[in-house]
Amino acid sequence: MTPGPESAPAAPDSVSGSGDSEDDYQAFIQRNLTRNYLAHVLHGLLGQTGFRLVNAPTFLPAYVLLLSGSEFVVGLARSIQYLGMFLSPLIAANLIEHRRRVLPMGFIMGALMRVQVLGLALAGLLLEPDRAVQAICFFLFFLGFFMGMQGVIFNYLMSKVIPVKRRGRLLGLRNALAGITAAIVAYLGGEFLVGENFLGNGYAATFLLAFALTSLGLGMLLLVREPQPPEVRLPSQLRQRLRELPALFREDRAYTYYTLCRALATMGRMATPFYIVYARDTIGLTGTNIGILSTAFVAANSVSNLAWGAMADRSGFRGVFVVTLVLWIVSVLGMMASSSIAGFVLAFIGIGAGMGGFQMAAQNMVLEYGSRKDLPIRIAVANSAQEAVGAIGPLLGGLLAVFFGLDFLFGLAIAFQVAAIALVLSRVDEPRHRKT
Repeated sequence: MTPGPESAPAAPDSVSGSGDSEDDYQAFIQRNLTRNYLAHVLHGLLGQTGFRLVNAPTFLPAYVLLLSGSEFVVGLARSIQYLGMFLSPLIAANLIEHRRRVLPMGFIMGALMRVQVLGLALAGLLLEPDRAVQAICFFLFFLGFFMGMQGVIFNYLMSKVIPVKRRGRLLGLRNALAGITAAIVAYLGGEFLVGENFLGNGYAATFLLAFALTSLGLGMLLLVREPQPPEVRLPSQLRQRLRELPALFREDRAYTYYTLCRALATMGRMATPFYIVYARDTIGLTGTNIGILSTAFVAANSVSNLAWGAMADRSGFRGVFVVTLVLWIVSVLGMMASSSIAGFVLAFIGIGAGMGGFQMAAQNMVLEYGSRKDLPIRIAVANSAQEAVGAIGPLLGGLLAVFFGLDFLFGLAIAFQVAAIALVLSRVDEPRHRKT
């Protein structure tokens, strides 16, 4: 097997001596596995429930469309969020790769993320529509920025406390429980908060609820016990690490192709803010319809992760990557052929399941490439590549929707996803099964 983050030899650019020995490190992981497993489940249950209300392709795009009346602004708002997510992962990697404990940084970034969600709610409650749109874009940028940092920190933290063959089922259980809760909250949010215009602005009230749930989730990480690895990298400047990236790609072509495939597949995300716009044009949008479609998406996005997690533990994340992209594509085609709420519900179930599994595979496959000491930078590079495309995608999608229509936009997004599938099948091996 190729050495992975669970066992990494010392290197001249690393420092050792003040952490646990490798045997002690692995023993610490096993001794605290149940506690850390539970902490990650509870953190995901509450945190993901709240963040899915913000990131689902329903509430926020519908709200921005209501305020602005422009499909272009809908795409622009999401692009601004993804721009923030593109800019920060490498900064996060540079902040943590020389630290033996990264959880304190995770708390800081997690708290800053939640401040932005509160900002989304207050902008809707306190500002006029034009000013609210500007404020929403501002808070989305910084939400994305801190999400980008959190993505590196928490993925690295998971690689330290959860063994590789236990991650799939953990992610599946965590996402499924969060999905059940989020589906209920999404339906109630659409039916009562948006439908009844709670607090005078049902969308803002929904984001206020998201802030409360995510804040409770962050507190669950107080349960985590983090081991100190026997070695970490020496501190270095970000500029120096950037100069080392070409060598990183040359050393592992499979990782390079994986990063490219992940970016290509993410171009399919250019269409996601416009699924709800397509529903508006086809079946109309009421508070009830938004609640039903949000529930279908969020529940499928999460509950399906039980199956994806079991599949990943059994055969690896590569297969999940491919199967979920196929499901996503088929579901979008089904949506384009639908003319009733029942058809859209089925399509949103498929889209949610496909997107959820793809995100699980894309984010966790990277944890099985390379050595432990270089894991933060590998996570950061893959995340940055994905979010660079994510920043361009919705903005491009908005322009395409305005000038060429939604059918053209959806077709182009599918073409990028098909290209990603072809490249994965031809160039990317399953890292868990690689031989030295």
